[in-house]
Amino acid sequence: MIDVAVIGAGFAGLGMAIQLERAGLESYVVFEKAGDIGGVWRDNAYPGAACDLPSYLYSYSFEQPGDWSHTYARQPEILRYLRRAAQEHGVWSHLRLGTEITHARFDAGTGVWRLRTAGGEEHSARVLVAATGQLNRPRLPRLEGLGDFAGTAFHSSRWGPDRSLDGKSVAVIGNGCSAVQIVPSIAAGARQVYVFQRSPKWVIPKLDRRYGAAARWFYGRFAWPRRLARLAWFALAETVAYSPLRRGVFGRMLTAVARHHLRRQVPDPELRAKLTPDYPFGCNRMILSNDYYPAICRPNTELVTDGIARIVGAGVETVDGRVRPVDAIVYATGFDSTDFLAPIEVSGPAGRLSDVWQDGASAYLGMLVPGFPNLFVLYGPNTGSTNNSIIHMIESQVRFVLRCLRLIGTDQTMEVSQAAFAEYQQWLQARLRGTVWEAGCSSWYKTESGRITNTYPSRALRYRLATRRPKRAHFQISGPARAESERTTAPARA
Repeated sequence: MIDVAVIGAGFAGLGMAIQLERAGLESYVVFEKAGDIGGVWRDNAYPGAACDLPSYLYSYSFEQPGDWSHTYARQPEILRYLRRAAQEHGVWSHLRLGTEITHARFDAGTGVWRLRTAGGEEHSARVLVAATGQLNRPRLPRLEGLGDFAGTAFHSSRWGPDRSLDGKSVAVIGNGCSAVQIVPSIAAGARQVYVFQRSPKWVIPKLDRRYGAAARWFYGRFAWPRRLARLAWFALAETVAYSPLRRGVFGRMLTAVARHHLRRQVPDPELRAKLTPDYPFGCNRMILSNDYYPAICRPNTELVTDGIARIVGAGVETVDGRVRPVDAIVYATGFDSTDFLAPIEVSGPAGRLSDVWQDGASAYLGMLVPGFPNLFVLYGPNTGSTNNSIIHMIESQVRFVLRCLRLIGTDQTMEVSQAAFAEYQQWLQARLRGTVWEAGCSSWYKTESGRITNTYPSRALRYRLATRRPKRAHFQISGPARAESERTTAPARA
């Protein structure tokens, strides 16, 4: 039996493993269903894939390299960064690649988690850390005739290294973050590109630049510039980028910036009208791009706003009866983001987690659920930051889990109380009210019923403070009583 089982080897799972290693807790295993580490940065290798947060903010605080090529890192170097971090911190020997966990059951009699893999193997662990993320299961659109298309069709996260669209007529279905990066990358080489847009998105300029040799030497030689850059970007995210979520003054300024960006890059008023959202800035994911609008304006690119009726053998048919013939279809349609931990079947004293979450996922601090002892979820419900770095949020969670492990020692189980869970949910829902996410736009932050399950409604710094240490009064801990000095009665606030 192992002490800690981690499911997933993306940023969250590797971050957890590295901190376990640094803390000297070596009885852990990281289970990864794929044949390599990296999570979304392994899967999303489409042309133009890059981070939409600055490199020095979108990286571990304890692992700040000085060799980023751009302000916003590209997919290949982010993947290399994760592989290097795993190697340098000694976690490779704890990885079980190509091992998919399909079932996780808490054995109340022994106080351990029983895990079963797709291959039928069984493992036991005292603590289970689920780091499967929110964006790992591709979502295809619900369209008639998906299997009838005679050409090549694939989801953007399944873009193979040998897949070229040069000289072809291509349909890109979707216009979110992935499509905004894909379209400019393929438009110059493709014969024709059709971009099927359900609703327009707000786009602002991307302040990206390539770091020259002198800059890379400077950042590589000294640590303080890297720390200062990270702090500056963090402060900007916590103020300017956070403002739209609460409909603040900076949000109105960013809306003006987005409108100016659109007017400057799209001279055609008819096309510009099609690209102008009718909902507030920030309701959807903030998109940064300097080349999407110019790509849309190319003579070989057409923005299609008519609804799709069906997929046919030759291409895509819209509701007006027109068929646009294409050689390839790229589904840039996102992920099943609200089905947390799926398709893993997780069960505990409270029953099946999927049943508990049937009306929408929820957790105390986004990590713990009553009735599921010693289960921690990283990047869980309502922990996504739409304005700041998810890596900062993950590191807050990892630190919290480590302190919980110290609290329960080697012979106890820990479960959040129903009262603490309910109090936190009450605060969370109250804080979600009035955010821009309630403005009515569709987004991956919500369930089909409209419940917001993915985003955290306050600043990242507030979450860091809320997770700085576990509050003993909020948990039911079995086994020997802990010291009185570890007890506190502080309320569950975030």
